[in-house]
Amino acid sequence: MRALVRSCCIMACVAMGCGVPELEEAAAPEVATAEQELGGGDLLLKLKAKRLFEKETFGGNGRTCATCHNDKDGALSPAEAQARFQKNPHDPLFRRIDSDDGVGTSYTKLLNDATIRVTIPLPSNWSLAGSTARSVTMRRGVSSTLNVPSLDTIFMADGRNVGLESQALGAVNAHYQPGRQPTANELGLIASHQQTFSFFSSPKLRQYANGGPEPVLPPGHTQSEKRGRLWFVRSAAGICSHCHAGPMLNETSEFLIPPPGVIVPPGSRFFSAFVSEFNKANAPVLTFNVTTPTGTVVVQSPDPGRALITGELGDVNAFRIPTLWGSAKTGPWFHDNSARTLQDMAQHYSDYFTIVLGTPLTAQQQADIVAYLKLLD
Repeated sequence: MRALVRSCCIMACVAMGCGVPELEEAAAPEVATAEQELGGGDLLLKLKAKRLFEKETFGGNGRTCATCHNDKDGALSPAEAQARFQKNPHDPLFRRIDSDDGVGTSYTKLLNDATIRVTIPLPSNWSLAGSTARSVTMRRGVSSTLNVPSLDTIFMADGRNVGLESQALGAVNAHYQPGRQPTANELGLIASHQQTFSFFSSPKLRQYANGGPEPVLPPGHTQSEKRGRLWFVRSAAGICSHCHAGPMLNETSEFLIPPPGVIVPPGSRFFSAFVSEFNKANAPVLTFNVTTPTGTVVVQSPDPGRALITGELGDVNAFRIPTLWGSAKTGPWFHDNSARTLQDMAQHYSDYFTIVLGTPLTAQQQADIVAYLKLLD
């Protein structure tokens, strides 16, 4: 059982004080129930893992993993941020480090967009125009912890963390202002907690993670849903599946036609859906100078995404392709939270298709795509 076996093995390893080795997938046994999982493994370790996720601040500013990753959608929405601020302006969510200016003057972006400050070191061949800074700070949404931890190895919108332990450590240091560093055992327990059943909103993915069959696209019941399905079927005509293929609907297919000069083989996990290009979040546009073997290239973008990790021009404005399973329950969407509703997402892709295909989506096509997305549970 992919999630359950890995979780229990991590806990057993943690109990013995060792590291967290790579584990081979087990054969596909019967799918475990939530009750079986609760009784399996070491209950005390499970409770400790839960406490680390929900309560441990590491001597920092009062934040925990649960501060930004709620039980409902594993992320943070503007409505939640506003409700929490109204209830308690001193909620740990509102710390200076994620204010508008980083020093606590205001929290407009956090309240209105539910975005936090993310600082990324610049690649060696990148620089900010007119600055000697070796890092850049942008605002991004909180990535959902639902459905992904048991089935993925790439985390964060730009893929800068490989593995849950790395993701947890990065979050602690970027947002907790910790008084101490998490131990390897603690990081292993946090990772194992995120692989338990409570972190699945998609029953299909929960079964798949625990040795069940690969999830398949539902047929649809209404005419709108059936029309919507055609956008997701893996074919040249199934446009959505060009970037949402594979069991998790989170990788490129053989039908994707990338921009000229960009190589994107099937199975790639990063692509640009023109979120930074359109910049509907109205983020400040930054100017970068990129040194290449043939000279300096100027890149202007509010957030170059994956390129800040790799330094490659081909990765400019590319972001991790998210799974579509359970996506209807994990909004807002895109790295900048610019799509507040599924209708916003459909409109974004209508604008995208206007650029790449020369024609926008009709109102009916957008409604069909939204109707089908709601079936991907």
